[in-house]
Amino acid sequence: MRAAPTILHLDMDAFYASVEQASKPSLRGKAVIVGGLGPRGVVATASYEARRFGVHSAMPTAQARRLCPNGAYLIPRFSLYRQVSDVVMALLRELSPLVEPLSLDEAFVDLEAGGVAFDSQTARVTGERLRADIRAATGLSGSVGLAGSKMLAKVASEEAKPAGLLLIEPGTERELLAPMSVRTLPGVGPATGEHLRRAGITIVGDLAEAGEDELVRMLGRSHGVGLYRMALGIDDRPVVAERDAKSVSVEDTFDVDLHDRVRIRTEVQRLADRCVQRLRGSGHSGRTIVLKVRRYDFSTLTRSETLRGPTDDPAVVREAAARLLEGVDTTGGVRLLGVGVTGLADYTQEDLFAQSLAAEPQEEAGEVREPAEPEGATEPGGAPVAALEGPAGAEAPGGPGAAPERRWTAGSDVRHAVYGPGWVQGSGVGRVTVRFEQPGSEPGRVRTFRVDDLELEPTDPLPLVGEEPPAGTP
Repeated sequence: MRAAPTILHLDMDAFYASVEQASKPSLRGKAVIVGGLGPRGVVATASYEARRFGVHSAMPTAQARRLCPNGAYLIPRFSLYRQVSDVVMALLRELSPLVEPLSLDEAFVDLEAGGVAFDSQTARVTGERLRADIRAATGLSGSVGLAGSKMLAKVASEEAKPAGLLLIEPGTERELLAPMSVRTLPGVGPATGEHLRRAGITIVGDLAEAGEDELVRMLGRSHGVGLYRMALGIDDRPVVAERDAKSVSVEDTFDVDLHDRVRIRTEVQRLADRCVQRLRGSGHSGRTIVLKVRRYDFSTLTRSETLRGPTDDPAVVREAAARLLEGVDTTGGVRLLGVGVTGLADYTQEDLFAQSLAAEPQEEAGEVREPAEPEGATEPGGAPVAALEGPAGAEAPGGPGAAPERRWTAGSDVRHAVYGPGWVQGSGVGRVTVRFEQPGSEPGRVRTFRVDDLELEPTDPLPLVGEEPPAGTP
């Protein structure tokens, strides 16, 4: 425990949803829910406007739609979130060499190690300057907690939300914690919280009064001792600068259980390719390939194969995942598939011919994507969108010789040859509705096109903060 509040915890406010609101001017101040859009989708983040309706992270999207039917439901855009996170983490590393990221939007910083804070006054000034710098660099808000320990700094940032700063003076920890719910403390989840409630312990002050021996009796030595120390505000964990990644993995949950073995193999190949992309993006290779299969009855199987050396070759990973799949019974149906790589290294084993039996990669089946969820072609509030764009008399999708219908997912970025950048507001019945706007612009106009309009193409996200949009940009 430190005598000065020089440990800082930053937590960006409703990060994914806030990025979407900053990127899409028409959504500012409105309920935004980011997550899976299918029947089995789960909410990743909800804006504060959506939280007023009871929507929260980890809630099934179907339930969120019942609570907040007029909210904007969008797919996650992790590439953009990582770009924004990189900007924020760079600002933290300017403060100190000891930065411990916990996720894309959360990190601890040891201000004393960076020489930027030694007491309460300098810590508060540094925290306020950081919040201003983040706002200037990203247009987003973050909440800051300052304390003499990591646990208390995290508690402080949570109490400061949204867009605030709270400093806990050393010596006031017990007084501050005492009236808080036991669920405030790390490691106290629903099960432990309920167990404590049945014993009459509901707030942190009750934990301190119960004493260490009683908590050990109730929860076991390790958990009991740790919880008692936290109730007293004691936490001497240091800020750790680097957390080496132990694995890289990707997984998908399907709207409908997969039964077709060919489709399952195709999905595994697609996941293997995505996994290798993330593996290469992190600058690693890996030696052990892991396949995860969750079946129709929610039973989850994992299979792994260790190679002779580390690799980032997609053909090798695909073949290993395919071999693992052969040993899994999928006849009852599959609801989730995942491919991962562990045993990471920062180099690759060049001679992996023995691991890849085929001299040349086999021809792959075409990529199978989850169908886009149909959305009503209406403005928020029920107003009809602009008339269908496109040349008069053009043949509708599905006519003679028509190409397969393109899929457009709500929230994804697009660019039109005439109208410029925008994002998909919804699609269905052979049409796609796009709102043409960009970060820094005024809320844009909505237009509707045929899904096969050749002037409309997917594109990469635009940066949140950059050059001002040209005059006249929608």
